[in-house]
Amino acid sequence: MHRLLSVLFFAISLPAAMRAGGKSELNKSGQCLVVLTDNWDATNGMVRTFERNKATGTWKDRGPAFPVVVGKKGLGQGLGLVAIEFKGAPMKKEGDNKAPAGIFRLSSAFGYAPRRSARWIRLPYVALSKETEGIDDPKSRYYTQLVDRSKIAHPDWRSSEQMLRKDVLYKWGVVVEHNARAIPGAGSCIFLHIWKDSSSATAGCTAMREKDLVALLRWLDPKRRPVLIQMPRAEYARLRIKYELPGDR
Repeated sequence: MHRLLSVLFFAISLPAAMRAGGKSELNKSGQCLVVLTDNWDATNGMVRTFERNKATGTWKDRGPAFPVVVGKKGLGQGLGLVAIEFKGAPMKKEGDNKAPAGIFRLSSAFGYAPRRSARWIRLPYVALSKETEGIDDPKSRYYTQLVDRSKIAHPDWRSSEQMLRKDVLYKWGVVVEHNARAIPGAGSCIFLHIWKDSSSATAGCTAMREKDLVALLRWLDPKRRPVLIQMPRAEYARLRIKYELPGDR
């Protein structure tokens, strides 16, 4: 669940990685983004979106796939809803330039627009300001969180990301709930956001064209418990039946 603190806009703090009942939580989802890459080192991937009217129903493909870029060093095993055993996969770590592989909740949205201009977004939305920072210092008690610096009496971090950028990369974004327990060094502040271009990989996020991200934001509904499933194509094929994942790939 969210760890809502008065000093925070929101915190990256949904269910712990590898906790009991993770598969049960997955089964409750009615919206799913599937990001597949060719291998662990690939920096490009494709997204398909799926939905089902009832959690126990059949996943239905919503339409054409679209491209994304992931980490500059590809993917690494992340900490998400389900304890997935990837074979020989590198572990996601802070600063490794890998995007997390696994199954993750998509819980919150953010952007440059004021809240009144983003009412079309159904996910909880935060309007970014010059004071909004993503904390990536593993020694900080605010590690993995997006915070309003002006509301924190004693900032304890030495490293953070300014969320209100001079470019459009965070004009719109979605929080990927990786490392919800804020395990030091396991990776922090993972988002879906706008890409620079199709050949510019990220520091660990999953990025796409603005029009594709806006379409996702119009579709995502917190009542339907949306999730991101992200991994190499061969791993998805191996795990699809076991975890009742969408599609036939």
